[in-house]
Amino acid sequence: MKLLSVAAMLLCAFAGWAQNSNDQSWRETSSQQSTSGNLNPLRSRESHTETDGRTVDKQAVERMGPDGRYVPYLDVERESVKVDADTTRTIERTYVRDPDGNRTLQQVIQQETRSYRDGEQKVTRSVSSMDANGALQVVRRENSDSRQISPNVRETKTTVLSPDLNGGLAPVAQVQERETKTGEHSSRFKKSTLLPDGNGSWQVSEVREGTLQGEAGKDQVRDEKVSRPDGNGNLSVVERTVTKESAGAAGEMRHTTDKYAMDIPGTSSDGRLRLAERTVTVQQTNGATRQTMQRTQDANAANPWDGMQTTGETIDIVRPGVSGSSQQKTTTLSVDSKGSLSPVWVDTSKKDSQPAIQVDTRTPPK
Repeated sequence: MKLLSVAAMLLCAFAGWAQNSNDQSWRETSSQQSTSGNLNPLRSRESHTETDGRTVDKQAVERMGPDGRYVPYLDVERESVKVDADTTRTIERTYVRDPDGNRTLQQVIQQETRSYRDGEQKVTRSVSSMDANGALQVVRRENSDSRQISPNVRETKTTVLSPDLNGGLAPVAQVQERETKTGEHSSRFKKSTLLPDGNGSWQVSEVREGTLQGEAGKDQVRDEKVSRPDGNGNLSVVERTVTKESAGAAGEMRHTTDKYAMDIPGTSSDGRLRLAERTVTVQQTNGATRQTMQRTQDANAANPWDGMQTTGETIDIVRPGVSGSSQQKTTTLSVDSKGSLSPVWVDTSKKDSQPAIQVDTRTPPK
């Protein structure tokens, strides 16, 4: 399902000589509206272009104004450039619109990724927002270093920094990740998040660990447990998520995600993990048409012993068009006052492939 806050439009102007290439471009238009009419309709445009190691995406969202006409609401522009064989640099700018339609820069996200032959990868990511004086200020920075410490073990360490009282940046979190390959189609993973304890040391605030068994796209099971400190400072399991993926006949794929929690809203805890939410996603492919149905069930807060209750459903259908185009319709349903599933939001879009071009930046002969 598309995110309603982000839709897109890509505008690219190229100067120079155009030649054939394998680079890809496409454009997509979509509209979203509630079936009841109580939510403001949205209209969006998106396009994408890849040329000479440079990828550009521009996104635009319009919402309906008080006079019944669509007016600009949000713009997102993202550019990714392959600086050299090891380095990719990405910058994303988000603009908001005032009542007169003028654009104002709201946020800038910059990321640089360096990949090396020995498997090491370093990523620097910074998020900047406009302050009260209209100047960009870094509000978050992440420095990540990933290394292959053995043929079967990979470690990643990330430090998160935020502004301090002195106008600089200070570490506010550390994330340590380790993935260990235990077989051809199996692995273990662990992710620990540490926060400052106020005494100059770091204290574990959360640990996510589990196993992955099976081959992706066929039969696979991911089992993850979340532990957090209890009242005595000891880590104890508070959540568990089990995701099962299975392949059926005629290209059908089924995903089932069960989320267990210690505390379920509206019920008293008995110190055990109980099933809190279940999501079942079924994807079916018939030729070039793809249909995906996702159903969500939650524990009955009023009577937890009644089992799971269906709370929502999403139906997504993608059909081919002409000349490589495609049409997509996503319908979101929710439980109404009678306990039945009824449509509450409809998202329709059309995607067109555009002729790929490659830019020759050399000076044309006179």
